[in-house]
Formats: sequence, structure tokens, C-alpha cells
Amino acid sequence: MSPPPAPAPLTSEQLHALRRLDACLLANAIETFNLRLRNEGFADHTVRSLFPELAPMVGYAATVRIRGSAPPTAGTRFADRSDWWDYIERLPAPRVVVVQDVSSRRGLCSLVGEVHMHVLRRLHCVGVVTNGSVRDIPAARSAGFHYFAGSIAVSHGYVHIVDFGQPLEIGGLKVASGELLHGDLHGVQSVPLSIAPQLPAAATAIREHEQALIALCRSPDFTLEKLRQLLTSLPP
Repeated sequence: MSPPPAPAPLTSEQLHALRRLDACLLANAIETFNLRLRNEGFADHTVRSLFPELAPMVGYAATVRIRGSAPPTAGTRFADRSDWWDYIERLPAPRVVVVQDVSSRRGLCSLVGEVHMHVLRRLHCVGVVTNGSVRDIPAARSAGFHYFAGSIAVSHGYVHIVDFGQPLEIGGLKVASGELLHGDLHGVQSVPLSIAPQLPAAATAIREHEQALIALCRSPDFTLEKLRQLLTSLPP
């Protein structure tokens, strides 16, 4: 039996609706569908947003694996590759480049700096997520290009592409090529495409319940009994 077809890419309106959600509210909405454990589907504290002031990032994952801390055994540098750019262009836009650094000294050197950032922007990428490092921070910030990284580096060192388009793991988050990602100042998470169109409505319902709880806590009529009663009406 052949596998079911992959969900179609979201419309621009659906993507915009997801960008309007902060990561915490989105995570709460995803939980209501019981598609995964609540401790899965997001990167841990080792991958953080360098530009928390930016609006949420949403895009399809272009997966890349790199090394860069050690020189080649022959010659002075590794051969440059541009075939991974063709791979990026085959994915739906907008795109998020997810870079797993598998170097022996992870994060010592960076693949993405000012020049590569501009190349990726031209390829309709909106950000980079990596367990390694990034550099040229002011240029990326001024361009509004998201950096989610484990560290910041001075040099590109001996960075080279190992492979691309393969499943990888960043900060405990398993990412497959073409998977939909969302990220903001709280962190990065994957968004199941099968439920993505339904998430804004689910988030709205959750937010309405949260606002009712907050309003009660601020009210002079607050009592624990009223709080318990209101909590029983919350989504599971």
C-alpha cells in the first residue's frame, strides 16, 4: 500500500494566520489535537532566537548538515558546493534553512554570515535554525532575517556542506525536509501540516479562555471557587 499523499502547502492567508500566533499559544493549540507528546516537537534551550524583537517566523524546512572545525586532509580548503541552493528552490516558499553542525567542535565556525544570508534571502528564506553558530549579527538583524542558533562565531573556518535534504535533529527537535516550522523569541517548533489550517481557530478559543481567567484574577470579585469553576470549562 502506498503512503498517503503529503498535505499541500498552505496558502498565503494560512501562513499569515500562523505568523500572527506566538509560539506558546501555538504550542497550546497543537496540544489539543493529541498528535504528539507534549514534550516533543520543539527545540530546547540550546537553540535560541538572537533577534527576539522580530515577528514570528514561519517557513518550510530546508535541511543541511555541515562540518567546519577541522581542515581537509588534502589541500587548504574544502570544495564549495552550490547544489544545495537548487534543493532549496525546489521546496515551497517561504523557507527556513535548518543547519545541523556535526563538527567535532560544534559552533566553532559558521556557515551563514552576511553574504550567505543575502543569498538565502534571495532564495525566499526567512531565517536559519542551527545547533551551531551564525555571524555578522548586525547585518541579519537589519535585514529582519531570523537567526536561531546555539552560538555566535567569528570565522567561517573550514565549513563545508556534508549533505542536504535529509532528516536531522536540532536541540532535540527532529526536522524533516519540507516540514513546517514556526519560531519566535520563545523558540522553534514544528507545525503538523495536517492540522495547520485549524490551528488559528483553536488558538483563538484557547486565548479567549485565558483572557477570561486573567480577567477573573484581576477582578475584585475573585474567589478560588470561581477560579475552579472557570478552569473546568477550559479545553483539555
